[in-house]
Amino acid sequence: MENKSDDKKVISVRIKRKAEPKVEPTLLFSQNDVRRYVTEFVASWIRGDIIIRFPTAAELAKKTPFSIAFPTDPSVNAELKIKEHYIDLLSVLAGTKPASAEEQEKAIAEVFKMLLMFRSANRIEGKIISNDLEKRIQELEKTVKNQAKLVDQITAHLFKPKPPTKKAQAN
Repeated sequence: MENKSDDKKVISVRIKRKAEPKVEPTLLFSQNDVRRYVTEFVASWIRGDIIIRFPTAAELAKKTPFSIAFPTDPSVNAELKIKEHYIDLLSVLAGTKPASAEEQEKAIAEVFKMLLMFRSANRIEGKIISNDLEKRIQELEKTVKNQAKLVDQITAHLFKPKPPTKKAQAN
């Protein structure tokens, strides 16, 4: 008697797929970029290159996007609270108020969020000046070059010889 189980052999095959490499999402701005933007923003404000129009108490009473970015207080002093909060964050960033490294990073993130909020609400007047001296020099050189072109064009126009008039030709 033949054993039918011998005739049927089961072959098991395992296929291993090559694992696809995990792609880490890349951030638009690195932590260093955020730090640089915050530094330029704060330095421009301190130097007076920009003016920040903080939300008023009347604006804060309404439901606005600012209520998300700032700790709100229903009292009349809400406007002052926002300014105090901003100054408090700057004190942490400047090192004049003791804070842990984690608190400093949180302050950087909060000031960056404020920068975005102020910019999106059109509450920043003036120009945020870069701390990158090389970049600033290049921008100044570009401005001077453009002004020199304009001066040359104006000078050429003013001192361009005029064609003789009909009276001058008749004489």
